[in-house]
Amino acid sequence: MKVFGITGWKNGGKTGLVERLVSDMTGRGLVISTIKHAHHVADVDHEGTDTFRHRAAGAKQVILSSPMRWAKMNELRDDAEPELSALLDQIDTADIVIVEGFKSANHPKIEAFREANGKTPLANQNGSIVAVAAKGAVDVGLPILDLDNTRSITDFILDFLGLGGSEDQPNRLRNDCFALPPGVDWVPVDEALQRLRNSLQPIAGAERISVKNASGRIIASDVTAKRSNPPAPNSAVDGYGFAHRVLNEGENRLPLAMGRAAAGAPFSGAVKIGSAVRILTGAIVPDGVDTVVLEEDVKLEGDSVCFDGTVKKGSNTRKAGEDVSAGETIVNAGRFVRPADLALLIAVGVTDVEVCKPLRVGVLSTGDEVLAQPDIDQPDHKIFDANRPMLLSMAQRWGYTAVDLGVARDDPDEIEHRLNASLDKVDVILTSGGASAGDEDHISKLLRTKGSLTSWRIAVKPGRPLAMAMWGGVPVFGLPGNPVAAFVCSLIFARPALSLLAGSGWQEPQGFMVPAAFSKSKKNGRREFLRARLNASGHAEVFKSEGSGRISGLVWADGLVELPDEGADIRKGDLVRYIPYSSFGL
Repeated sequence: MKVFGITGWKNGGKTGLVERLVSDMTGRGLVISTIKHAHHVADVDHEGTDTFRHRAAGAKQVILSSPMRWAKMNELRDDAEPELSALLDQIDTADIVIVEGFKSANHPKIEAFREANGKTPLANQNGSIVAVAAKGAVDVGLPILDLDNTRSITDFILDFLGLGGSEDQPNRLRNDCFALPPGVDWVPVDEALQRLRNSLQPIAGAERISVKNASGRIIASDVTAKRSNPPAPNSAVDGYGFAHRVLNEGENRLPLAMGRAAAGAPFSGAVKIGSAVRILTGAIVPDGVDTVVLEEDVKLEGDSVCFDGTVKKGSNTRKAGEDVSAGETIVNAGRFVRPADLALLIAVGVTDVEVCKPLRVGVLSTGDEVLAQPDIDQPDHKIFDANRPMLLSMAQRWGYTAVDLGVARDDPDEIEHRLNASLDKVDVILTSGGASAGDEDHISKLLRTKGSLTSWRIAVKPGRPLAMAMWGGVPVFGLPGNPVAAFVCSLIFARPALSLLAGSGWQEPQGFMVPAAFSKSKKNGRREFLRARLNASGHAEVFKSEGSGRISGLVWADGLVELPDEGADIRKGDLVRYIPYSSFGL
């Protein structure tokens, strides 16, 4: 059990920081307990409660128990306030105990220092403070952390305590993170997704790379502009620049200054008031100029330019920083870098960025009937492995490192060997086949006996039970063996889960309500996803068969139609929810 403190002056931000740290650390799978030192006459109970009455009557200890929590209160009466060590002895289990206050104790601490208010940081007085989390710059000879950047402070604490692991080690997930409450049987799709979302957190590490190599990567920490865009006022058109205040309401004639302003070749000196200068698109607006008239709206007469006086002040100019100001956050953590993001990052002077290391997704197929490589000269009871290349391709399209784990026979020892051999190569594993409860469903049996398995019976079609487990600290998603079911379950369940694990947050597909080009009667009780595409009229038509082995339907379709859990009688022209493959990142 590690101890780390948060200290600081009153109103320095201690409690808010502790609150955020506890949330961040528990989200990373750590068990956190806290101790708060209450100053002055602060109390943990108040007059009028039943426990207060017990204590007032003379009880030395009072335990309050409810279905939500239990608490033990000890009356000090004439006893001295306990030392921190005695309070720590009351903590049963924790990876880290975060102590708020106790500034004189010798455990390592971070000082929260929101603003000076005439006070100096405690770091100058107490050698146990190892860093200061501040708003703005503080000169105390210690690491200065951004008080509002919880993630970086958590990383600092975990590294300091030796819990951060090496850069190649992912954050931990709890072994019971997939567990369902006792008695839960069939799980509706929305509930299953919410449970997944609540049980997972990012596990990918981070690295700093050149911005030119950042396309397709996930930003690990917020990025701010190094300089403004544009960095200086400039012209939006080819034309003539001048000071607006010299204009008349009628025709204006302004003498032309010698020289011109062009992009990359600014005008030398200032333009005299009452004169105009030739200026080209992108050129920095010279001193003495605040307005530009479009060249098509002027006529040249000798060494003068003539135009009507209705030009508004500031016309055809761009202000410095009107797009982005220096210091402004331009890309947030979790964003998947697209070409447009690269353009903005480079435009504001960003040369390198911190990105999440690519999630390593291992894909394993199982089954005696499955052939790793297509070979036409095989008996009919053998099938070619369609799932593995499909899932590997999906992982690559989502920006992850796809790791081929091959095909394992229906042999528990072989499957166990392949899973163990993959642990140092992958961050998460997708398997297909063997996830149900049949005689040859060895994936689910193995994960149940030697891993930490929860077999979710999700009310979805197509799809069978989705096995989710931890194996050696690595999450495993056991997908159905039928290709269509494996494909759909990957889109609906694996894709948002992998996205969250990879650091880009929970990705929900965007659907559209469109008229149906089909009729269907649907029973109540489970969500259905139909292979679909839009016809020339923008109506959704569905594949002729709902069989989960009909891979041709996946190729025929360009998306899915999602039908609700409730029963429905759909007729042509009724609105249905259509989700294109592109909304799933494919």
